[in-house]
Amino acid sequence: MKGLTVTRRTFAKMAAVTDAATGLSAAVASTSFAEGQQRSDAGAGITRVRTCCRGCGKMECGVWVTVENGRAVKVEGDTSCFTSGGNCCAKSQSSIQAAYHPDRILHPLKRTNAKDSDVAEWQRITWDEAYSTMAQKYQELIDKYGGPSIMMMSGTSRCWCMGSYGVFRILFESPNSVHPYQVCKGPRHFATLMNSAYAFSWQATTDQPRVMVRWGGSTEMSNYDDSCRMTVDAAKNADEFITVDPRLTNLGKESTIWQNLYPQTDGALALSWMNVIIENDLYDVPFVKKWTDAPFLVVEDMQPSPGPFGAKFQVGIFQTMTRLLTESDLRPDGSPFRMMCWDTIGNRLTYYDAQTGQWEGQTWEMKLVGREPQQKGMYPGVSQGFCPEQSGFTADDGFVQEIDPALEGSYQVTLADGTTHTAVPVWELFKARCAEFSPEKAAEITGIAADQIELAAKTYATRLDPESGYGNGGIGYMLAIEHGCNAIQNSRALDCLVGITGNWDTPAGNRGGTTCFLSPQQVNFGGNVTMGGGRENTSGFGEDVIAKTAGYQDFPVMHWWQYWADANACYEQIQTSDPYPIRGGIAQSGDFMNMANSLYNYESMRSLDFFVVSDFWHTPLADVADIIVPCAHWLEANATRPSQGSSGGMGLNVQCVERPGEVKYDVVFNIELFKAMGVPFSADSENPWPTEEEYCDWFVQASGMKWTWAEVVKQFQENGWWDCKEMTMKSLAGDPDGWLEYGGTWGLYRRYELGMLRPDGLPGFQTPTGKMELWNTTMETFYSPESSRYYSDDDAARDILPDWRTPPLSFSAAPELEGEYPLICNTGRRIPVYFHSEHRQLPWCREQWPCPRVEIHPEDAEKYGIEQGDWVWIENENGKIRQVADIYAGIESGVINCEHQWWYPELPQADHGFQLSGVNCLVTRELRDRHCAATYLRAYPVKIYKATPENSPFGNPVPCGSDGTEIIHDASDPRLKEWAKLVYGGEE
Repeated sequence: MKGLTVTRRTFAKMAAVTDAATGLSAAVASTSFAEGQQRSDAGAGITRVRTCCRGCGKMECGVWVTVENGRAVKVEGDTSCFTSGGNCCAKSQSSIQAAYHPDRILHPLKRTNAKDSDVAEWQRITWDEAYSTMAQKYQELIDKYGGPSIMMMSGTSRCWCMGSYGVFRILFESPNSVHPYQVCKGPRHFATLMNSAYAFSWQATTDQPRVMVRWGGSTEMSNYDDSCRMTVDAAKNADEFITVDPRLTNLGKESTIWQNLYPQTDGALALSWMNVIIENDLYDVPFVKKWTDAPFLVVEDMQPSPGPFGAKFQVGIFQTMTRLLTESDLRPDGSPFRMMCWDTIGNRLTYYDAQTGQWEGQTWEMKLVGREPQQKGMYPGVSQGFCPEQSGFTADDGFVQEIDPALEGSYQVTLADGTTHTAVPVWELFKARCAEFSPEKAAEITGIAADQIELAAKTYATRLDPESGYGNGGIGYMLAIEHGCNAIQNSRALDCLVGITGNWDTPAGNRGGTTCFLSPQQVNFGGNVTMGGGRENTSGFGEDVIAKTAGYQDFPVMHWWQYWADANACYEQIQTSDPYPIRGGIAQSGDFMNMANSLYNYESMRSLDFFVVSDFWHTPLADVADIIVPCAHWLEANATRPSQGSSGGMGLNVQCVERPGEVKYDVVFNIELFKAMGVPFSADSENPWPTEEEYCDWFVQASGMKWTWAEVVKQFQENGWWDCKEMTMKSLAGDPDGWLEYGGTWGLYRRYELGMLRPDGLPGFQTPTGKMELWNTTMETFYSPESSRYYSDDDAARDILPDWRTPPLSFSAAPELEGEYPLICNTGRRIPVYFHSEHRQLPWCREQWPCPRVEIHPEDAEKYGIEQGDWVWIENENGKIRQVADIYAGIESGVINCEHQWWYPELPQADHGFQLSGVNCLVTRELRDRHCAATYLRAYPVKIYKATPENSPFGNPVPCGSDGTEIIHDASDPRLKEWAKLVYGGEE
């Protein structure tokens, strides 16, 4: 497909949907089951339903579910799903045990005893009573304290049960949503939107990178950004495989290079890689000159002045205040949108206009000239897509006169006030910042030898196929980088690293969320999208409401982000009512154990005046509720599911079986709660509370698609998963079934060249300047030392560029702690049978991994008298927990690695023993990322010692419930067999 050219008229049609493609905001029997599903034995009532597994929350793996006489009996992989390659893990196969578990909640329940009771007591109620109670109690709180007095919680990525991300915020007009997005991919999305474009932390691993980099994650163990199968295949196919992790992961054993950095030194390593790349001229010069702000001139000794406008993430716009030199700095009638650069050909000042997206003397026109990539090892039948050529500054690129923006040097400029100053390109300052983290300096910080840092950087950045015109692949950087008070700066550094090496929106590069026929705000089906409804006769969900977000006053960059309440601040405000009371709440699959200090959080949650939980189980959170309502399992759900990351697939959740008992699908619950409170869910005054079928139809048609839900399901059952790149290419070939006009741009790379990333249809990025911002104007504008107790003048000056700070509880920052707490606690490693706090009651999972393990180096185990399999205490000033010692030489001496979010569903007490082994009981509340407030979850000091009868409650080193009952810690425990007795319609 070399030299493919699309006419301006065709592109005009495509551009009409750019806004939909790049927006940044923000019980029905007829659709219950798949039409056209495979029937293997009609006489025996056996069917196979193609659907999407949600046994974990991140990846969308294609599966077939076998249904016999109305019951799901088997889950197996679907080979039409190229993103998971037909793989089906233990969590997926165990889903049947969840759907028919004897402990599953099937009816609405209300509490009958005090919340501080050891065991919660419940009474079954009707849905009518549940809804009327909720409507009355929530309205009382709103009338007394206002909407922000109600906080909301959700879990992660079961897209239909994420009400706190959107619909509950609208219902209550409250900004106080607490969700794990704050510590799990949210900081990366925050950072990339600030730096380049929303969610471009995702990597297109399905494109098979030539050099594969896994940074701070192990997707081979638990489907996160990519499926396990895809991760393993891509690593095997890659010419080079680099892992960056303090721990030798399972797949890391196969890596060419292991960068075994000290915990939470990731930003220093990323900056050091860039130093090596810059010093060895391995960066992509055309990209750096044209698509970053590297050539923009900075006048460091002038006061910030007005610059280009930008959009806040949820509501509102702002004008930047920047020391980047603009035309208005040079003359009174100049434009603040024109960013000044030095042209080395004309030896003069020139400009890039952020308002028009064009350089001086340029006329930009959308056109496709390029070629089909030739990525090797891709899943059979998957489209290669189309990669446009890089543009430059010549007549062929629409320039009247060729220019060459300078990246180096210093230039004297006279400002409008007559003063003369020195201006330098951003690149000079960026280079200097990276040079602060030379391999020698980074070696001192990370513990990796300087020559190994240099080797890894050169291996990543030296192109194996220079003729391709792009790099070797992006970087799969994951949530470990978000947990040491450097979340935003780590992510910015890695985004810049991907960009300057030519791996941003290129084959196997970092590409953002998959685009299909759904607009971005529709990706999370049901959880964050109403049909235009909301409260009437109010100010709406505007900046005045957002200004009441818990923690807003301490984290001024969140004034730009606007999307979550700081969890620590919210839990504290529940207890203090400062600056106003938070007295009610609702949780849709969330928990309090994922961030901040779990012990403190628990006390906050059980002190609320009114609290509702929608869940499958009696969890530690559910058992502090006033009302629990039952929700649907993924086997019972209908939803769209494009790849949330860069995998490029599009599938569906299709309801396979009837919903048992009085279970309501979360989408239906949301709509009916709106109705109970008299708030329209839909903008249609004739139908303010649609049915599930009507909602599903509206959802797939919102971008202009003519399908009904039933028609989409029929196509999916018959033809399998869609390749979103192929659907773009169909449009380019004139096929009316293609998706490009609905926003499905996935088959096109370098979309910043084509005007397909910005809502205004201009070329460039989603930043105020329209460029990848090495010098960040959003950070410069919002990050002020006067606006927060967490900031200093030095912070504000340094954080405009990517930077790294020593984690505040590291021994280099707090050496006084090392005497009493001599070990650094890392946490968060992936377990193949669990997903965060989930599946501890599923026997097929629990028997494989009965209890939590803390990895300890052999030298440390010997030093502290610990043997394999011993229960040990892990303790610091915040609390102490027990886990089982697992002696492992794949971590550094002086570092232990705990498992996270353990609780014990077998214990009947209300807290279900979360405090016995939950590692976040050790977390310090006060310390957070200075920009997004992400909790300090990793790399803090602890001590470890053997649990003995003498130092353990009940004289038992094994953790026990409040009555002395041991937890399940062995696969032979008979309680697992009781859980394995599946319940169908009330019968085993």
